[in-house]
Amino acid sequence: MPVLASPVLERRAALPVDDEHAPLYSVGQVAAMLQLRQAFLRRLDEYQVVCPRRTQGGQRRYSRFEISRVQYVVELVGEGMTLTAIRRVLDLEQRVRELERRREDDARRIRELEARLRGRRATVPPM
Repeated sequence: MPVLASPVLERRAALPVDDEHAPLYSVGQVAAMLQLRQAFLRRLDEYQVVCPRRTQGGQRRYSRFEISRVQYVVELVGEGMTLTAIRRVLDLEQRVRELERRREDDARRIRELEARLRGRRATVPPM
């Protein structure tokens, strides 16, 4: 008798642990994972370099995405950058990503318009 896949398993709901932006980790957990001081993580939040979400009680909760960002910031600090400079770098990197996305959207739109124009030229009889 063949084994059928369970529809329940096929429609498995995404768990918070599957979401890289789910705020799951406390300051203490992140500090232990990355071998950092909790005060350093609080300083990153104070300087708005890495701003974890807060629980209703005001405790910081970090996502996997934010933990990766902390790791990147630690590398930049190791290169001698200040937290103010790092915040600026992160802002500029975000701006570059936004501009690249816009450029890609604009290029796609241009290709679509050129294709429509070629289609119209093909339907116009020569004079």
